[in-house]
Amino acid sequence: MAELSTIARPYAEALFESVLNDARGLEYWSELMSLLAQVSSQDDVLEAMGDPRLSETQRIQLLTGLIPQELPGPVTNLIALVVENDRVHALPQIAEQFELLRNRHEGTALARITSAFPMDDAQVADLLKGLEHKFGLTLKSQVTVDPELIGGVRVTVGDYVLDTSVQARLAHLRDTLAA
Repeated sequence: MAELSTIARPYAEALFESVLNDARGLEYWSELMSLLAQVSSQDDVLEAMGDPRLSETQRIQLLTGLIPQELPGPVTNLIALVVENDRVHALPQIAEQFELLRNRHEGTALARITSAFPMDDAQVADLLKGLEHKFGLTLKSQVTVDPELIGGVRVTVGDYVLDTSVQARLAHLRDTLAA
């Protein structure tokens, strides 16, 4: 994964720099990159991109044709570049890197919250308020439910993980008793 991240970073940085002052705004570009990542991560698309019978031009046309809207120049150029360099598989990571650059530019970060039970909006807002104070950033939330946590939550912000789940506590207790 680190290697793919290393491959994706220069593409994301180049795209970010080229669209930073675009009138459509960074949210537009993030949504477009997310769509491109979804399309390019499909197994049949990856298989077609690796087909030696297709020329680069045909692969570019195929990939751009799968996007249901007209693509602006910077994205078309990105697609041409990743097809030319056989890096289509890196598009999801490029989109993720682009989002990280956007968050850094806006002074925000993504808080990935995994809860054992569904959380309502008030609970998420209370949790985010405490986390924003801790990190000194404005946080956007992405909430998922994982019953295997048994109880509690696991929050990931960048490289930092705060795990207060029952599953983590039981694992810690097991390790302590085994030592």
